[in-house]
Amino acid sequence: MNVPDHLRYSDSHEWIDATDSAAASMGISDHAQAELTDVVYLELPEVGRVVKKGDAIAVIESVKAANDIYAPVSGEVVEVNEALAEAPEPVNEDPYGGGWMIKIKLSDSSELESLHDAGSYREQIS
Repeated sequence: MNVPDHLRYSDSHEWIDATDSAAASMGISDHAQAELTDVVYLELPEVGRVVKKGDAIAVIESVKAANDIYAPVSGEVVEVNEALAEAPEPVNEDPYGGGWMIKIKLSDSSELESLHDAGSYREQIS
């Protein structure tokens, strides 16, 4: 299972990349996409939506199930990956690259500390 070291991970299998201080990218982990199998539909939030950590902010549907996607941090949605609405395959093929879903301007960067680093996330999913 691919678990990049520079990301942080939530218990519900979302990842966040906060290396860009303007907006943190997020999506679902390689583990999550493998569990879901083929993603067929995504409902992403509107740009400008303000979210709190733990809020359900998107819906993902696969051939197996429909699940909510939760905000790993609080902030404002500043961009969504519109291409995934037409073709969600990158979520399965490249979950940490082309499969990114949402960019959030963090309102409290200290929330990142409560997320798993790569090592503890690997332990969680093993």
